[in-house]
Amino acid sequence: MHIIPLVLAVLVAVEHYYILYLEMFQTTSLAAQRSFGLDKEFLDDPRVQTLFKNQGLYNGFLATGILWGAFFAVNSWSVVTFFIICIVVAAVYGGLTSSKSILLKQGVPAIITLITLLIFR
Repeated sequence: MHIIPLVLAVLVAVEHYYILYLEMFQTTSLAAQRSFGLDKEFLDDPRVQTLFKNQGLYNGFLATGILWGAFFAVNSWSVVTFFIICIVVAAVYGGLTSSKSILLKQGVPAIITLITLLIFR
């Protein structure tokens, strides 16, 4: 894989590990409140925390898939492209159903990465 899409893919993976961290371990933090645009009272609800932890786990799987594809998979381009497309689809869905900021924060980096993956194939 070329260096530009590789670096961008790693950055997308790091972003999703950060989301995992916020959703699984810092659910009620100020950073989570700002990032998700939710108030502390809502985030204090144990049901919300359970849902966030589940979402965080999925973000971790996406990040791990990107890194596995980039550094260990036989066909790294295909694996990384698959996981980046998953993130683009999730960001578009989240942008339509939850908050438009998801499309900006998660979708734009993944879309740029996908474009570079296609250009440098």
